[in-house]
Amino acid sequence: MRIAIVILNWNGEKLLPQFLPSVINNSKNVEIYVIDNASTDGSVELLTTQYPEVKIIQNKGNYGFAKGYNEGLKEIDAEYFCLLNSDVEVTENWIEPIISLLDSRPDIAAVQPKLLDFKNKSYFEYAGAGGGLIDQYGYPYCRGRVFSTLEEDKGQYNDTTQIFWATGACFFIRSKDFFEQKGFDEDFFAHMEEIDLCWRLNNAGRKIYYCGDSTVYHLGGATLDKSNPKKWYLNYRNSLWMLLKNLPKNKLFPTIFTRLSLDGIAAMAFLPSQGFPHLWAVFISHMHFYKGLSKMYKKRRKHQDKNYSTTALLPIQYFLKKRKYFNDLK
Repeated sequence: MRIAIVILNWNGEKLLPQFLPSVINNSKNVEIYVIDNASTDGSVELLTTQYPEVKIIQNKGNYGFAKGYNEGLKEIDAEYFCLLNSDVEVTENWIEPIISLLDSRPDIAAVQPKLLDFKNKSYFEYAGAGGGLIDQYGYPYCRGRVFSTLEEDKGQYNDTTQIFWATGACFFIRSKDFFEQKGFDEDFFAHMEEIDLCWRLNNAGRKIYYCGDSTVYHLGGATLDKSNPKKWYLNYRNSLWMLLKNLPKNKLFPTIFTRLSLDGIAAMAFLPSQGFPHLWAVFISHMHFYKGLSKMYKKRRKHQDKNYSTTALLPIQYFLKKRKYFNDLK
């Protein structure tokens, strides 16, 4: 099989009827799979009765994003995987440009399309926008999205270009590369695992690309809302683990020390607006970072990329120097 579209589902009974038809209608002659993470609603029955063309793989528990995909993809034999969120609407001809790019460039491991906001379709969407990058201290951002500032799509990212990380909302990857990297890090559970995988691919000499000739629309926040303290906790903890695993050795201590300090400052700064749950989420994430320190350090590879970013500290640029848009960053 050449291409498998693979959707991870957990209690998506309301999302699937809204978004799955666009995938079926715009993905002719492509196998579509749903990996179910032991849903407790009626989503599996809905798939069986209303979408018999979709193949179902049932995991034994709610394994989260990372292990959920790792387990399910073992059951699929395809050259390319498209890992697609259950809250993504795809468009006509969304697959062909990306597969053409992968076919023509064996050095490319993973590709993402243009990611626009399902609720406001003329704007980029937070989770991936026009392709993911990272600053010198590990803060992820996108072309078209810096922190919470989203750009309007005016064709400024209609290009095809190398990026640092591709969004997990619509993530095309060669199965060979996925399995050679042993997939997503299951200790992450959810959030940042696609950036961690892309960083490992970069360190292995593989390339990540953005393809502006393909467009999809992402709802976002369907599993965990942005204001959910669990989301904050996972983002803070996983970001630190990702730095520990992937940074060049000479940058490890100064970068992580700075990030820990900045996390604390951010927690205090956002206390009036976000309240105690945000502060507590940062504290617990740091405690669990320390708890997993030895285990994560052992996952480091011998050779780490020394040129992962040329972008200066993003929070200083964004909050103090008021550089809100990608093209303003230095």
